[in-house]
Parts: sequence; structure tokens; C-alpha cells
Amino acid sequence: MKIEILVPRIGESINEVVIGELKKKSGDYVEVDEELLEVESEKATLPVVATKAGRVHYLVEQGDTLKIGDKIAEIEVGAEATTSQQKAVPVASVAPVAPVAVSAVEECAQDCGGCPGSVCTPVFASPAAAKILREKNIDLEKVPLALGSGRKGMITKEDALKMTPNSSSSEVISGRSVERKKMTLLRRTIAKRLLEVKNSTAMLTSFNEVDMSRVVTLRKVFKESFEKKYGVSLGYMSFFAKACAEVLKEIPEINAMIDGEEIVYHHYVDMGIAVSTPRGLVVPVVRDTQILAIPEIEQGISKLAQKAREGKITPDEMKGGTFTITNGGVFGSMLSTPLLNAPQVGILGMHSITDRAVVVEGQVVVRPMMYLALSYDHRLVDGKEAVTFLKRVKEYIENPERLLIAI
Repeated sequence: MKIEILVPRIGESINEVVIGELKKKSGDYVEVDEELLEVESEKATLPVVATKAGRVHYLVEQGDTLKIGDKIAEIEVGAEATTSQQKAVPVASVAPVAPVAVSAVEECAQDCGGCPGSVCTPVFASPAAAKILREKNIDLEKVPLALGSGRKGMITKEDALKMTPNSSSSEVISGRSVERKKMTLLRRTIAKRLLEVKNSTAMLTSFNEVDMSRVVTLRKVFKESFEKKYGVSLGYMSFFAKACAEVLKEIPEINAMIDGEEIVYHHYVDMGIAVSTPRGLVVPVVRDTQILAIPEIEQGISKLAQKAREGKITPDEMKGGTFTITNGGVFGSMLSTPLLNAPQVGILGMHSITDRAVVVEGQVVVRPMMYLALSYDHRLVDGKEAVTFLKRVKEYIENPERLLIAI
């Protein structure tokens, strides 16, 4: 008996996905809930798992674009696992590609053991791999050398199946090499959304700076006991998330959105936290931040960030945010103007903490300082509200006991 594996329904607005990495090979035996492959949507990359135990047979290749509900694979239920699930790939009758010199390639064609020294680095493809690449209209001579996983860099059938036309190709321009790589669906969506934000909002950014002395000290004193009690490290993001949640209750315009000719005010704060992942920037949401204590916020951020970096974040965990915080300081950014996460009208940018000379009560002292940047949609938020927001966040951070930290 065979059962079908279909593209799962991911979210209301998502209609298609791109097939990502295949975790198994066709013919492999899989257990229930074992991961088969990844599907990449415009919002996240999600795993697809086996619903039954048996032998999997893929009907797609990496890079294919499918609609929701399309068939991905079939599982032959009842098939037993074998000790050797991989089929041997023939090594004979290989053809060299990507030569450095014709004479060297001719020598290699007679002896497939490779060339000594640095005369050339030929790449070989098995007959099955070469046939697949020809069917995909992929030029063997433009296949990067590093893509071969077989013996001595041979391109195997499995390597060829994973390649997609124009997914990665090399060129030589003025004697120097460049590589072209197809943008992922997630990256294309990010690019499209950011461009739309620039073109459809009246975005403006205001700045302030905050003395981090008391938060830095508080974090050092309680970091060890906090982690022992709550199971997560005490970071700076939770302080700012709590401070912003408090101020957004005072200035509801920055927690609102524009819907046509109406303003939608949110009587809750769903805080988006920008997270950098290997696949791109995603913004998971910590729900009802306005009623959470700092330990709960920290736990929520840690859990969502880990899922995002592992590619396991779901669209439901990223939708519905009312305000966003992004921290470029973890990468060393001193100052920036963050772009809005539409349809939100406000985003706070945190930056690196740097010791600077400042004047305190008439005396020049050295303090750990951070620049803050609030980008906002000027169609809804006036300068008065933006400046007041930054000033109030500054007051909370410089007097963190007001945030009622439960540690």
C-alpha cells in the first residue's frame, strides 16, 4: 500500500512553496515522524515528516515550486528496511569537465585518478548524473567544483538531483570568477516587502541615547541566578521589550495600524523580535507582552529565536505583531535607521553598547551608552509622539527597577 505526502497548508496567504533540502534518498526506509524534506514558503522554512513507516519515493526535486496540496512523495507502507539502502553509483565511463588546460584534460580522460600537483582540477560526472544535468539544461562546465560529493569530487546522481537551473553557476569576467545563485523564496519576499515599505509609507526616524549602566550592573548581578531559576540567559532585549510594552500603553498611536481610511488601535502588545537566521531575517512574535514579566518575555524570546534559527518557526508564530524591536548591536552596529515591518507603524532599533564620555551632574564620566532609533510612519505618528516614546523608554531603561523585574 502506498500513501501520499502532500504539501501541507502553511498559512492563509501562502499558496506555493519551494522544495528545499531532501533529508532522505528515494528508496530509503523512514520511520513515523522522521523528517523527509524541507519546504520553503515566503515566510518560513518548515519540515515535512513521514506519516507512516515505509520506503519513501520522491516525486519532486530540490528547487521545484509546488502549490499547496500538490503531491511531494509516496511512502510504500509495509516495505522493510535493508542494511544497505543506497544504490551504488557507477564510476566507470566518466567525462571530465571544467578543465584548466585542454592538454591536461586529455591526460585526465585517460587516467581518471586525477592530475598531480596543480596542473588542473577536473570534475567528473557519472553517466546518470550527466543525463540528469542535460535534461535540466545545466552546463557541466559551469557546475562549481565544490558541488561534487563523490570520490575525488565526482558529481553523483544525488548531487545532480539537488541542482536546479541557475541555482548556482560560475562565470569568468575579465579573468576573475563570480558566482550566481538564485534567491530563495524567503529572500525574494523580504526584498519585495522592504521595497513596498519604502514606497508606501511616510517613514521617518528619530534618535536618542540611553545610559545602560544600571541594566548592565543588574544583568551581571542576577545573570547566574536568573538562568538557574528560569532556564534562559538574561539578555538586554527583554528589558527593552518590557519598557516598550509599557510606553505603548501610554502612546497607542505607535501600537496602531492604518487600514484604508481607518486607524486600528490594538489594546494589547504583540511584540515582534527580529531574528537573523541562515535563511534570512524573520520576526517571531511574543504575544501579550504588556502582561508578561521580564522572565516570561525572556523565555518567549529564547524559545522563538531557537525555533527560527533551526528553521522550525511557523507562520502563525510570526503573524499579527503590533510593534517590532531589532537589535543590530549584536553585530556591532553603532547606529542605523530600521525599516518598518508593515503594516506596523513603529520599530525600535537597538545598537551596540559603547563606553563614551558623557556629562552627568556637571561632571564628565565614562558610561556604557547605547543609541536608540525609532522609525515610524509619519502618516499616523507625529514627531511629538515619537520623541516622547524614545524619552519614556530611556527613562525605564535608566531606572530598570520600575519595570518590576521578578528575579
